Amino acid sequence: MPPDPSPPSRPAYGGSRIERAAACRGDEAVLAALAADERARCYVIGGEFVVLKKERDGFDPLFSLQAAHAIGAARERVFLGTLDGAPRFGVGLEPALIEPLKARDDLKITDLRTIALQGAVAADHLSPLAEAKALIGWHARHRFCSDCGAPTLPAQGGWRRDCPACKAEHFPRTDPAVIMLAIAGKRCVLGRSPRFPKTMWSCLSGFAEPGESIEEAVRREVREEVGLACVRVKYFASQPWPFPASLMIGCYAEARGETIVIDRSEIEEARWFDREELELMLRRAHPQGLTTPPPLAIAYHIIRGFVEKGGDVFN
Repeated sequence: MPPDPSPPSRPAYGGSRIERAAACRGDEAVLAALAADERARCYVIGGEFVVLKKERDGFDPLFSLQAAHAIGAARERVFLGTLDGAPRFGVGLEPALIEPLKARDDLKITDLRTIALQGAVAADHLSPLAEAKALIGWHARHRFCSDCGAPTLPAQGGWRRDCPACKAEHFPRTDPAVIMLAIAGKRCVLGRSPRFPKTMWSCLSGFAEPGESIEEAVRREVREEVGLACVRVKYFASQPWPFPASLMIGCYAEARGETIVIDRSEIEEARWFDREELELMLRRAHPQGLTTPPPLAIAYHIIRGFVEKGGDVFN
């Protein structure tokens, strides 16, 4: 039996319908007009939390700009782009405001992972929420110039911070991370991090390092974490991962050898799995209760692709 076809066909946080309208970012008059547009709406972020409106039939993540500013003082407002011509912004609240907001009956305060896991909002909101969270989080961590230490100011609709002292310009960063399934024949290696739920096993992963290609990062991470050498590397797909601002680059890697040597400073456990066992894990039918990550994560889709292709992912 194939895995349950009901999960989404792509990982969460990707597939954005937002037109980022980068040409508008440098024109303050245009940005002011977009903010004044009656169709303008925003997502409200406070640190790691997202503010949702409680509706009769669920939750709404969109606020008018006036309603967002009425909730509390904004640290930043960033221009995300337009959706079907309607302006979209992200508004960042002071994190200290979040705890008092939890007492309000008309609001739901939750985090972006929970929103995706529970399907709390329509899927089209996940990508702009990720965009808003990553960008507002970047502002929170880059209030001072890394060149001279002076306070910086937001510019370009929130897509740059400028240093008035040394004139340096600072831009948001996205950290590339590789996540891969190491394969030998019809088997693959999954590992466990100590922070995982006790039954969950996932792909190996790690950040790409300076001066390193994707293929080199995949081979290095597999070698470091489980002691296996890899030859062929094949790209699968990518996923924005706004925790805080990564891009997960999914790959398959052809492993040589069978002996796993675990680096326990990196992972808690690792072992080989065959396709049949993975299929049970995907379907949440494993006799020992073992599972893969949920469908919001690219790891689920990498593993599912391996199972559905009969392990033949390189052809």
